[in-house]
Amino acid sequence: MPSLSSLRPLQRQVCATRTTTVSRRWASHGHGPKFNEPTGYLFGEKPLAPGEKRKWESWEAAWYIGMYGSMGLACVLLYYKPDTSINTWALKEAKARMEARGEKTD
Repeated sequence: MPSLSSLRPLQRQVCATRTTTVSRRWASHGHGPKFNEPTGYLFGEKPLAPGEKRKWESWEAAWYIGMYGSMGLACVLLYYKPDTSINTWALKEAKARMEARGEKTD
């Protein structure tokens, strides 16, 4: 870690000239650009020969199980969700009050 006194001239240089050489020195960690070179194939996969099966990558099975499993669980939970609407509560309350007064409810 550079000392504070050694940073001050660099700060002055960056503020005065706005050069990118100093900022590159601090931002660059010695790694090159990270991207996949274009291959010309859709999603970077070669077309399969007739009768050939595509090999799954390691993350695909977990993704399909997780995605469709969570959708199925959400459907089940939404189907059995309790009815908490204000209309249902008001209907029950009105019937209870009418029965308490002795009136008929249909």
